[in-house]
Amino acid sequence: MLRTLPRLWKHRWLDSRATARALPPEAQSRLAALVAQSETMHTGEIRIAIEGGLPWSYLRRQASPRERAMTLFGKLRVWDTQDNNGVLIYLLLAEHAVELVADRGLHAALPADFWPQLLAQIRPALAAQQYEAALAGAIGTLDAALAQHFPLPAGQSRSNTLPDAPVLL
Repeated sequence: MLRTLPRLWKHRWLDSRATARALPPEAQSRLAALVAQSETMHTGEIRIAIEGGLPWSYLRRQASPRERAMTLFGKLRVWDTQDNNGVLIYLLLAEHAVELVADRGLHAALPADFWPQLLAQIRPALAAQQYEAALAGAIGTLDAALAQHFPLPAGQSRSNTLPDAPVLL
C-alpha cells in the first residue's frame, strides 16, 4: 500500500487543468489542423488523447497506462474506420507515459519495428515537456505511413468520421 501512495498522489494531483497547461488552446488548434491536413492524404484516422491522471477505478486496480489507452481507443471510436486504420496517441502526464494503439489493419500493414521507433522518436520531446512538438512529430510520421499504405484514391473525397481536435481528459 505504501508503494501505491505516491502513484495515487500524482494521479489525483494532475487533473484537467494540467492537461490544459500541457496543451493550451492554441496548441490544440495547431494539432487539430495538422491532423486534418494529414487526413486529406489517406483514409486513416488519427486521434490524440491527453490525460493528467488515471481515473480512480484504474488506480484502485493498479491498471497500466496501456490498459487506459486500449479503453479510450474503443470509447473514442478510433476502431470504427472503414479500413481498420485508426490510431490513438495517448499521453498520461502523471506517469510521463505515451501509448500508441493502432487498429488491426494499420498494425498489420506496418513493420514490427515501426511502433518502437516512433516511440523513440517522440520520447525525448515528451521528456522535455515539449508536448506539441512531440505530437506534431508523431502525426508527421503516422501521416507518411498512412499515406503509403492507405492512400486516398485519386478523385475520391474523404469523409472525416472522427474529430481532429485532441481530447483532453
